[in-house]
Amino acid sequence: MSKFIFKKFLKDFFEIILVIFQFLIICLHFIKFEFFHKIEIMQVNSKSSFLGFIIIIIASIIMLIAIKDLGSNLSPFPRPITNGKLITSGIYRFIRHPMYYSLILISFGVFIINLSFYYLFLTISLTLVIKFKIILEEQYLNNKFRNYFFYKDKVKY
Repeated sequence: MSKFIFKKFLKDFFEIILVIFQFLIICLHFIKFEFFHKIEIMQVNSKSSFLGFIIIIIASIIMLIAIKDLGSNLSPFPRPITNGKLITSGIYRFIRHPMYYSLILISFGVFIINLSFYYLFLTISLTLVIKFKIILEEQYLNNKFRNYFFYKDKVKY
């Protein structure tokens, strides 16, 4: 196996691992481990629960708008689809990665509702995985779309 093929294999494998970890962390938000849930940062109250639900609702709306704007370009992988286009309209005029940020906000909202170390750990873990995906995705977008550099300069987040 040549060095180039091996590097490509590692990069492809890393992409798959990132997507699997992202999916796993999201799924763990729905599994209640009693031992971990009992370790609270502070007592949950109605104000924190309300704030958490508001964050989740806003993030979900942003995610639905992003899915609509992406259309057939939607993929769970950081690598753009083969015949994909660079979307710079709709919500993508303001935010470069609204789906990723929405996932982080939803996770943060769940943390605010529960205020436990378990959900804090999940939110931090999801943020790290998504950060790696964003770095990788932006490399691909820079290589695939010549005008991505200008878009990235115009849309900071």
